[in-house]
Amino acid sequence: MDQTTNREYEYKGLCINGFLMIFFTFILLPALMILIIINTTEDTIGRSVAILLPLFFIFILGCVGYFVQEPNVARVMIFFGKYKGTCKKVGYFWVNPFLNRKKLSLRIRNMDIEPIKVNDKIGNPVLIGMVLVWRIRDTYKVVFDLDSQSLGGQTNSISNQALQNFVRIQSDAALREVTGHFAYDQTDSGTSNELTLRDSGQEINDLLEKKINERLAMAGMEVVEARINYLAYAPEIAAVMLRRQQASAIITAREKIVEGAVSMVEMALTTLEEKNVVTLSNDQKASMVGNLLAVLCADEPLTPTLNANV
Repeated sequence: MDQTTNREYEYKGLCINGFLMIFFTFILLPALMILIIINTTEDTIGRSVAILLPLFFIFILGCVGYFVQEPNVARVMIFFGKYKGTCKKVGYFWVNPFLNRKKLSLRIRNMDIEPIKVNDKIGNPVLIGMVLVWRIRDTYKVVFDLDSQSLGGQTNSISNQALQNFVRIQSDAALREVTGHFAYDQTDSGTSNELTLRDSGQEINDLLEKKINERLAMAGMEVVEARINYLAYAPEIAAVMLRRQQASAIITAREKIVEGAVSMVEMALTTLEEKNVVTLSNDQKASMVGNLLAVLCADEPLTPTLNANV
């Protein structure tokens, strides 16, 4: 069967209003039992006992079948090992006391995945963490396909810790898989539209959400949102990568400076020629270009020198 197929269905068995059953269980039955005891004589004691025992047994069973259910809470009904449906009604009800009612919360849950060390596409170790929002989608799979039964007197509920452990382990595996297909930052391949972990936030989050959903579908859970909230180089290479980024920034800045300086020199020469301010030879133009570029591209102001040769 397809993992994405929802296998749960609504419980259609006996489900009576709890307040009506309170009137029957704690008023009518005790009143009937008291009435029988009062009217019992020596001649009818055997018949009275034969009637009182079934009534007492019905009273005990009636006290067991009550439960209160809030919005976004479900109970998986199991009758001697057989799945009978999932009850999602809100209110106070009474059902067959022999039904085992596994309680599940359908509310949205939040999980902060601690940063883990993963190698990116080019082998650089990075620390990456994410925030996960998830919920239960298929109560049948959670109860019967996932080993999540709680112990220690809570047999009618599902262990929240077991669910969180499953989601955490599968999310870590999906995070490692997605991280291994992308580089932390732009590489030297020359591809300007390359997806990276640092720049392609929404695309990476969408892919991460898809991968996690594929893994959680087997256990009847789904991811509402998954997004990376922490991304950094691992400590052992952080300093080296910082210097690399600084060098890349310096190169980019230098390219801009040189591009602007060349444009300014070209504009100066063109203006001098168009206005006939001075006529320069090729050697003089080369000297002028060199001086202007030195002034415009220098990190610090240059000190002018005068040629004293006559």
